[in-house]
Amino acid sequence: MITRRDAVTSAALLLLQSAVSDANAQEKQSSSANVYQHDLPNITMDGWEVNVAEVTFPPGYSGKAHHHPGFVLVYVLEGALETKVSGLPQKTYKAGEMFFEAPGSTHEVNHNVSESRSAKILAMIFAKKGLPLTTPA
Repeated sequence: MITRRDAVTSAALLLLQSAVSDANAQEKQSSSANVYQHDLPNITMDGWEVNVAEVTFPPGYSGKAHHHPGFVLVYVLEGALETKVSGLPQKTYKAGEMFFEAPGSTHEVNHNVSESRSAKILAMIFAKKGLPLTTPA
């Protein structure tokens, strides 16, 4: 029997594999590699859904601190983002890297480090249906 956690993990991995495959579409032969692993929060996911968005940050963009109602997996498609999530050190994530935002955390820093190139991410937000996906901190 597949648990809800297994189903969510499988869905996230399929979305990531699709994003990686799209990013590598110019290559003649595709390959697969584990790019990220993280324990999921121990939560009941009844009435939850996943929303996936491709987000582009213009050169030099700096966002305001914000929250998400559940947990978030982010895959950097292009460029590099300097990010600080509460409880974690500030870090720059480059194309091909991922980070996780735990339930209840604050995304404190969100900055495109390039002043000349856009950065692009694939954000997978897992949350209860009907809640706003982003709220100011």
